[in-house]
Amino acid sequence: MNAVDTKPGPPIRLLFEMSRDDNPRLFDDLMRFNKGPKRVNRLRFLAHEGLLAQQWLLGMTGSASTATAARASRSGIDIAVARQTSQAFEASTGGTEE
Repeated sequence: MNAVDTKPGPPIRLLFEMSRDDNPRLFDDLMRFNKGPKRVNRLRFLAHEGLLAQQWLLGMTGSASTATAARASRSGIDIAVARQTSQAFEASTGGTEE
């Protein structure tokens, strides 16, 4: 861990709007909860689990074992799509922000 990882920062506040057309599965899942802490906690949990899954998938190489590839296939994970998604959301290491 480096110094950047250990420094506490200010909390991140998010305000966003989502329609069912954006992501029907996520929308339906979040709508199970009333407004407020339960919905926010569910979104926080899903984001955390997604991050862990993404890091797990990135740890897999193109030469992943047959057993690991079979587990990913059974769970409905498309490794190529997961890598593309990870690349789309990677933080830029330099240059201008968009």
